[in-house]
Amino acid sequence: MKRVIATGTFDILHPGHLYYLEQSKTLGDELTVIVAREANVKHKPQPIIPEEQRRRMVAALRCVDHAILGDKTDMFRPIEKIRPAIITIGFNQHFDEASLRQQLTSRGLFAEIVRIGKYGDDELCSSRLVVQRIVEKRGGQDGTGGQQG
Repeated sequence: MKRVIATGTFDILHPGHLYYLEQSKTLGDELTVIVAREANVKHKPQPIIPEEQRRRMVAALRCVDHAILGDKTDMFRPIEKIRPAIITIGFNQHFDEASLRQQLTSRGLFAEIVRIGKYGDDELCSSRLVVQRIVEKRGGQDGTGGQQG
């Protein structure tokens, strides 16, 4: 069985996430997604959606076989347990592939690293842009379309 691991924050699921995970699944027989813990998200704003809810949303996707939360102290621990043949990273994830490969090798892990390309030109394929659009369209409204009861 060829195991694939995909990782990410997956805050506010959008078509880019689905594309990334569907493409990851085509590379093997079993796709496990490691959803980032809130405590480990340091390279961008903290997620809006709580980690367990993000994990459940990812787990509900047809292409995902398993969705787990990452380890709070060692991002490689779940990878050591699963021992995948392939680890995919998204087109905009901040990982340096050579450095990641070196870190994996130092732990006896020899998974192939595959960077998945960008999903089309859809402007709402970024959680940040989805949030920005919500603020632009709904910011300051009271949830009733601006009408008071």
